[in-house]
Amino acid sequence: MSDEIVNKVAESGLVTIDLEKYLPKKEEIAVFDLKDFLFMGMILKEKDFREALRQQDWEKYRNKNVAITCTADAIIPVWAYMLVTTYLQPVAKEIIVGDEKEIYKAVFLKNISSIHDSEFTDKRVVLKGCGETPIDDFAYAEATRKLLPVAKSIMYGEPCSTVPVYKKK
Repeated sequence: MSDEIVNKVAESGLVTIDLEKYLPKKEEIAVFDLKDFLFMGMILKEKDFREALRQQDWEKYRNKNVAITCTADAIIPVWAYMLVTTYLQPVAKEIIVGDEKEIYKAVFLKNISSIHDSEFTDKRVVLKGCGETPIDDFAYAEATRKLLPVAKSIMYGEPCSTVPVYKKK
């Protein structure tokens, strides 16, 4: 009997994708809150709003993913979001109308879409399941959707203990 230790996981040909690698970085996310521009915390006055936007320091949004929102209970006209977007477009990476959670999800999905699926053609892929940062379910679903057309098989977990999800027939 041989005393040689064999790493069966290394020899299995499994390719692991750690979705933590695709998480948006906190410093890349900013929120532009329209509540700061409301008269008496309730009303958007067009002339004052336009002037306030002209005076705004837009550089603080450079290379950030920005969520435009209004945390006050106010009715905001559509053109206000459009106007803010015209100022953010030259400096921001991504812009959405929504809250911080929504911009986080949008950027995470965009990062996952950057996975070069051709690298996983006919490969046995494991989407890593345990890590330091919890990963939302939508990310695993999106990665699975992206890999389905090319992967030989898709599993969830760790290479030493996986749950089969898909196997090409």
